[in-house]
Amino acid sequence: MEILTERGVEFDAVLYLNTPPTRKDLQRMIDLIEDPPRALVRNDKNFKALGLNADDYTSVDAVVELLLEHPNLMQRPVAIKGNRAVIARPSAKIETLLD
Repeated sequence: MEILTERGVEFDAVLYLNTPPTRKDLQRMIDLIEDPPRALVRNDKNFKALGLNADDYTSVDAVVELLLEHPNLMQRPVAIKGNRAVIARPSAKIETLLD
């Protein structure tokens, strides 16, 4: 958000834990990012604590179902502009949307 603010870009921030993404939102994000669907899943300590296997979450449907049940596993932030999106981690990746 800092990069956008510094550049004077208006944006809407969605706090995904307060307002979890819907199935339609998740499918759209996956469709718009250039990365494979599994990139939207954080493979962190919470993922491991749930006993999950990353190889089980490679398809759009599997990723969507997982994130509907466990929105805290979503990789973020996701920035969307028009018909393009990036997982802005590191934050500099958001610059690809600003060109």
